[in-house]
Amino acid sequence: MLQLLWLIPVLPFAGFLILALFGGRMRKSAVAAVGVGSVGLAALVSLVVAAGFLLSAQNPSARVYTQYIWTWINIGAFKPGIFLYLDALSLVMVLVVTVVGFFIHLYSAQFMEESEGYGRFFAYMNLFVGSMLILVLSGNLLLLYLGWEGVGLCSYLLIGFWYKEPENGSAAIKAFVVTRVGDTALAIGLFLIFLNLGSLDIQTLMGTAALKWRIGGELPTLAAALILGGAVGKSAQLPLQTWLPDAMAGPTPVSALIHAATMVTAGVYLIARTHVLFSMAPRVELAVGIIGAATLLISSMSALVQHDIKRVLAYSTISQIGYMFLALGVGAWSAAIFHLVTHAFFKALLFLGAGAVIAGFGGEHDMFKMGGVRKQSPFVFWTFLAGACSLSALPLVTAGFYSKGMILFGAWQSRQAGFWLWAAGLTGAFLTSIYTFRMVFITFFGEARTAMAKKPDIREAVPLVVLAFLAVVGGFIGLPRFLGIRSLSITGFLSAVLPSSAQMEGQKETELLLETVASIISLAGIYVAYFFWLSAPEYSREIAQSRAGKTIRRFLFSGWGFDWLYGKLFVAPYKWVARVSRNDVIDVAYSFIAGVNRFFHYGLSMTQTGRVRFYAAAIALGAAVTITIAVLAR
Repeated sequence: MLQLLWLIPVLPFAGFLILALFGGRMRKSAVAAVGVGSVGLAALVSLVVAAGFLLSAQNPSARVYTQYIWTWINIGAFKPGIFLYLDALSLVMVLVVTVVGFFIHLYSAQFMEESEGYGRFFAYMNLFVGSMLILVLSGNLLLLYLGWEGVGLCSYLLIGFWYKEPENGSAAIKAFVVTRVGDTALAIGLFLIFLNLGSLDIQTLMGTAALKWRIGGELPTLAAALILGGAVGKSAQLPLQTWLPDAMAGPTPVSALIHAATMVTAGVYLIARTHVLFSMAPRVELAVGIIGAATLLISSMSALVQHDIKRVLAYSTISQIGYMFLALGVGAWSAAIFHLVTHAFFKALLFLGAGAVIAGFGGEHDMFKMGGVRKQSPFVFWTFLAGACSLSALPLVTAGFYSKGMILFGAWQSRQAGFWLWAAGLTGAFLTSIYTFRMVFITFFGEARTAMAKKPDIREAVPLVVLAFLAVVGGFIGLPRFLGIRSLSITGFLSAVLPSSAQMEGQKETELLLETVASIISLAGIYVAYFFWLSAPEYSREIAQSRAGKTIRRFLFSGWGFDWLYGKLFVAPYKWVARVSRNDVIDVAYSFIAGVNRFFHYGLSMTQTGRVRFYAAAIALGAAVTITIAVLAR
């Protein structure tokens, strides 16, 4: 069964090729069959491979399967191969990408049916999934970088899918340019690693690094910092987080795919995959945790004042990826991957639910123009509520509670700034509950300001039900130690790939106390949202209309002014240089060449008058000249 591994990325790529070549001439039903079916088959093969992986060894977490395909480049000592590497970590990622990606594709089949470019949409979506699968299955960093660039390209194409609107094109360019900063850092990091370790094979270089480099040395620190730069860009963390809120210009299923199963999780996976380098660079590892903590707080505050339901979820994604970075920074590697899995479930659910609400209101994104959805569409309400509860870490009954609790416990146990990182995570949990249920109460409760004109059909309903189920029960694969249940443990499954933090073992009483505190904080945040936006909304309006409230709201609404700052520091100077150098000396030579070409073009075009008598005269003149030359030459 493991021999089928190559089919997993090939199937979405095959779907892309079919749709790219023939999608414009295919019926929409055929386009949907290819687009959804290719990812569905990839998910099915992933499940078969997962079964084979689990059944093939006594200890499946220690199993590794490598599938060589061919040698990519063979130049001296540089011989990177095209080969797929399957272990516990890549298996988890493959299942998330294909299964969640399939349900997003299934939802898209109906959601995008009335949109122009139906075949083009599914071609891009298939390419997106295929690129992400290459990224997580690659056995060397060069092939990983190919998938890395692939998801970057697809994000540009899909964010700007409705390219006729100028703001959508601007959002796509912004995403591409900002993430390119991180991509450049990662590329430099790959050069550094190869030059010093002589290989880009991930497992080989991890072992070589442990032998050749000393902990805390300059080379591992620089290499880890450059990899972190790449991860920060793709995962929208400080200071490169500005592209993600604007990425909401794309269709809602695109937002779900970017935020839940692809793109933003790539940075988390990259750091986890190269965890040996970060363990050898303690300062960079701590920086990962600090960046995550700062990002989750800043983005949570910005989410508190947004009106657009999708932008609330966008800032929420930045915040939740911040939790994953926090976990990686304290050595809670498995906790980060666990939260990545649960986040994929509830964030895909929330975006697809938001898409159903937006479609129901004729494309309206403003929550304050909605209201009453709970009565107009109970199905959407209950499924969306399941995702909101999981995002808010509602105690015991949601997946988000277990994964976020594991992260907070790991932060508490950390030797480096453990208390402060835990406090930041706890504050973020409080803010998350507030902005999440602010969104729920404004959108789904109160009086309906507009009637919903459209309800989800079966292709949209099935993904919502399945994802709601996973958002609730998905946390059972990582139950806390104080419950005494160890039969299902993602930490144990990943233990052969990602080292367990020694501090996280034992201390059941401490873990129980921390989980209790986190539960109280989450419930308190829900109550605050209930009080200010449902029970007594006049207080929230009064605060928002005060002078200080307007100033703070404007600052938070702008994402803490990062776009303004980058505009002043980078965009404006670049435009000024472009204007000044428009007619610089370098252009003189090229302008001269262009002028010569224009001159000859003008002269030759004068001979093409379209008048037959001039053509006849030119022929006669030419014949006379030719005869004269021939006579004189004799």
